[in-house]
Amino acid sequence: MPREHTERKLAAILAADVAGFSRLMGVDEAGTARALREHRAAIDPVVAGCRGRIVKSTGDGLLMEFPSIVAAVECARVIQELSAERNANVPPDRRMLFRIGVNLGDVLIEGDDILGDGVNIASRLESIAEPGGICISESSYQQVRDKLDIHFEDMGEQQLKHIARPVRAYRVLIGKTPPLSEPAPTLTLPDKPSIAVLPFRNMSGDPEQEYFADGITEDISTALSRLHWFFVIARNSSFAYKDKGVDVRVIAGELGVRYVLEGSVRRAGDRLRITAQLVDAHSGNHIWAQRYDREAADLFILQDEITSNVVATIEPQLYAAEDYRAKRKPAENLDAWDCVARGLSLILKMTKPDNAVAQKLLKKAIAIDSSYAQAYSLLAFSLSLDNSFGWQPSNSALAAAWDAAQKALRLDRDNPWAHLALGHVHRQRLELEDAVAELQNAVALNPNFAFAHTHLGLALCFLGQSGRALVEFDTAERLSPRDFQAGLNNIGRAIGCFIDGRYRDGIDFAKRAVRQNPDTAGAHHMVVVNCALAGEVAEAGAALRNLKRLEPELSLGALDVAVYARDGDRRRYREAFRVAGLE
Repeated sequence: MPREHTERKLAAILAADVAGFSRLMGVDEAGTARALREHRAAIDPVVAGCRGRIVKSTGDGLLMEFPSIVAAVECARVIQELSAERNANVPPDRRMLFRIGVNLGDVLIEGDDILGDGVNIASRLESIAEPGGICISESSYQQVRDKLDIHFEDMGEQQLKHIARPVRAYRVLIGKTPPLSEPAPTLTLPDKPSIAVLPFRNMSGDPEQEYFADGITEDISTALSRLHWFFVIARNSSFAYKDKGVDVRVIAGELGVRYVLEGSVRRAGDRLRITAQLVDAHSGNHIWAQRYDREAADLFILQDEITSNVVATIEPQLYAAEDYRAKRKPAENLDAWDCVARGLSLILKMTKPDNAVAQKLLKKAIAIDSSYAQAYSLLAFSLSLDNSFGWQPSNSALAAAWDAAQKALRLDRDNPWAHLALGHVHRQRLELEDAVAELQNAVALNPNFAFAHTHLGLALCFLGQSGRALVEFDTAERLSPRDFQAGLNNIGRAIGCFIDGRYRDGIDFAKRAVRQNPDTAGAHHMVVVNCALAGEVAEAGAALRNLKRLEPELSLGALDVAVYARDGDRRRYREAFRVAGLE
């Protein structure tokens, strides 16, 4: 009987659809419809046997609910194994391959329907699953990892469309034995002192103070980064270990560094207690540790003191010979710093609503302290993102970003974020040589600024200087080997391959970028371009259909190729989309 009231509960959700269903229907509508019915006739008993229920069926899509997450994942596996058997004698271009996403999450039940984030996450995981594959959320993985004879591959954190926070995802390896995986590349230690600053733990008992601990971590990391004789892992990769409880020796091995700095922060009213310890990850020994009890107003002095102690411990001779202090101008007011710390964390989420809130906080910081260069720098970059992603009217956002970056540079010529923001604006204004110059300034001031290396690589690509660009992408990846925005480096590599005419290599990089960030249109663009120019026309057409889901108004007349400086690159790019079937 249908439910007659609304309730909320934790549920195991399975979402499935047929990869390339529109293409199959276009080739053979009657045959595809018949094949779908036959697959459903085989699948429905499997669902029932796992005590699941099919909530809804829309064309090639299915949404199911199960009494346990173990039952949901087991059902997904059986469906895919059954599907593989049924496709064994079918030509590859006619196979009906399901993509499946599984999530354990909160749902709202209305009648026989289910709604909410739990359902949305399952559907988004389905969209990043490979044809014939299964993708599950971390909440699902933690429940099934020791209960099923299934092997998993960690896909890292995924930014899913319309889901506020990144979701860690796992790929189910179909079959009893995992395939031999390519060993993770060994990261050679740099030829200078190398360190990762892990997120300081918030010990205040107030989740609202999380930004405060993150801000302290960011400032110490930045101070170390701007010392040219240090190699410092970028924020995004260090923060990948937040709240993970991973042994520092494992972290150092994965990031390729010798030292790890970790600590904690407790803030109570106007008092601060900060602990910090420096670990030599090769031996596992703590080589320096300190606890500080200070007034909150002493925060900036305290950050410099921690940085000083770290540098003096690791490289006493360099410390004696060179001033350790980074050339930065801290805020004069802790409240302004608070706003900037919150603003940076929101900007890096790369969503429209978070970016809007960040701008309000940064403007508040400027109102409190009108000489705070970092507030202007981050505001400039945030406004530039508005234009880049089309979140605000282009002319007004870009003009405001330009003004804010210029103000930041008048206040502090040595602020790397100001040069990054100005370079980002120059690139959107198609002033590519000026963009390269500003982004080179950013990395000269902070050689460990991974984000600036990535954007410098993109600007060089658009100028046609792919060789130099690829060096920048490699540098960015080494500085941030576990970055949730790693897809941007692979988009850049795919562009570089397009520039060089190495289209098949470009396909590999572009597909990798799609897997890392499925809702990033730029990644799909490069799959289309490289596939079409490599002669893989059918695959280019399929990629174009995926892209049109993100850019439904895309047309050949509206295709923007102006960012490429060379006429030949612009012609090839446009021709690739024509070959793929764009009208």
